Amino acid sequence: MPIRLTPDATFADRLRGADRTLYGIWSCAGSALVAEICAGSGLDILLIDGEHSPVGLESILAQLQAAAAYPVVPVVRAPIGDPVLLKQLLDLGAQNVLVPMVSSVEDAEATVRAVRYPPLGVRGVGSALARSSRWSRIPDYLARAHELVSLTVQIETVEGLAAAAGIAAVEGVDALLVGPADLAASLGLLGQQDHPDVVAAVESVIRAGRAAGTPVGVNAFDPAMAARYAEAGAAYVLVGSDVTLLARASEGLATRFIGDGSAGPAPASY
Repeated sequence: MPIRLTPDATFADRLRGADRTLYGIWSCAGSALVAEICAGSGLDILLIDGEHSPVGLESILAQLQAAAAYPVVPVVRAPIGDPVLLKQLLDLGAQNVLVPMVSSVEDAEATVRAVRYPPLGVRGVGSALARSSRWSRIPDYLARAHELVSLTVQIETVEGLAAAAGIAAVEGVDALLVGPADLAASLGLLGQQDHPDVVAAVESVIRAGRAAGTPVGVNAFDPAMAARYAEAGAAYVLVGSDVTLLARASEGLATRFIGDGSAGPAPASY
């Protein structure tokens, strides 16, 4: 007799049940082993990056499998909000997806439809073939799928900033993530994530999300900025990545044992 499985709590569930700010790390190396190390760190969120990292579907699957043994909640960032790509990520078992560059209410509504089966959306049906339903071992998966998937959309353009309140209010958008790096670039402040105008913009999205009852998170690799955004009401903060930790730690070894280089300090934030 086949095993009947209960799906894990979604990212939305974890945010609703949290009594503090949640903290997470990006998995960008494309290594299931590194993802597993990060998953066991004690952080709350493992964000597997499919946008700026050299990963494909097989790598994302392996990272999800590696993280499954740990209490961390895995979130997978798609490279784009394309319905076909989102279908593939959902089918391989990504319960929690993040879509970048959502800049309007229409973008958000289309993304919600992409992660839901008809009649609620346009997600293609192949659950019997897919890890998402554990090959039909999750009872009533098709009928319940919209409850078992969590959608986060990323605000990182001037247009998205202007539409943040409307995006936060879209039914089916479970959380927002502000990307200060792209937002700074869109504001004409490339590389200046700590510029007062960028910080004010991030905090305005946090306020818009809170007004709509939608959790808002932010990238903040600088501990001081992470603390500031948590104090401002961010529901979660992404405070580092596997590759930047390795880069800075290896540079620290070189500085300690060889001496200071001439390149200058590396940026503290993503």
